[in-house]
Amino acid sequence: MSKKLLLITAAAGVVSFLGAFGAAWFTRPAAVKGASDEGQADASAQTRSLAKGPPTALTPTTTPAHDGSNTRAMTEEQLKELIFEVREKIQEYHTKNQSLDKEKQRLLVAQQTLQKDIAALNDLRVELAATVANLRNERDMLQKTRVEVEQAEKGNLLAIAAAYDKMDPVRASEILSNMASTQSKSGSVNRGTNIDDAVKILFYMQDRTKAKILAELAGTEPALAALLSQKLKQVTGG
Repeated sequence: MSKKLLLITAAAGVVSFLGAFGAAWFTRPAAVKGASDEGQADASAQTRSLAKGPPTALTPTTTPAHDGSNTRAMTEEQLKELIFEVREKIQEYHTKNQSLDKEKQRLLVAQQTLQKDIAALNDLRVELAATVANLRNERDMLQKTRVEVEQAEKGNLLAIAAAYDKMDPVRASEILSNMASTQSKSGSVNRGTNIDDAVKILFYMQDRTKAKILAELAGTEPALAALLSQKLKQVTGG
């Protein structure tokens, strides 16, 4: 029940009570006056009867002497009932308000929890996007570091590798070192673009010869030997 409907019900009850109370109040004097007149008439009749002759048997008469008190008692009972009903409606209204407050609080907690979950999902989405971006970068770097052997050059590489197999491992390691390195004007040695060719030749050489060449390079240029060994894992195709 809404607050407006509760106020209307209470006002209607008060108006009904006032109407009943007023009716009882205004009708009380008339009832008392009627009882008084009736009493006087009975007294006069009895006097006349005594004057005429011996008294006869009297018939008891009842007078509404307590009508006013009964009406007032009924009005008080109605007032008590009305007050009880109003208090009951007010209590019901407060109970519903408390229920609504609890429901509002529960919805507020649920909304806060939902907002936290949304924020966590957004953070997770950002982290996932960053992870995907890193994976793509690593994939691109892996694509760039791969040493792909074209089908057209495979025959030439096999022939060159067979020639290196017949060479002395020391001489073969020197050739591969020069192929993989370039010397700048300042005298520093840099890894050239031909290092992929050196890796391809080394890839198609026999395992035994390959091991001897890497051993020679490890003694003279360990960094180059490590780089060639790493790039041998990245050879694809062919």
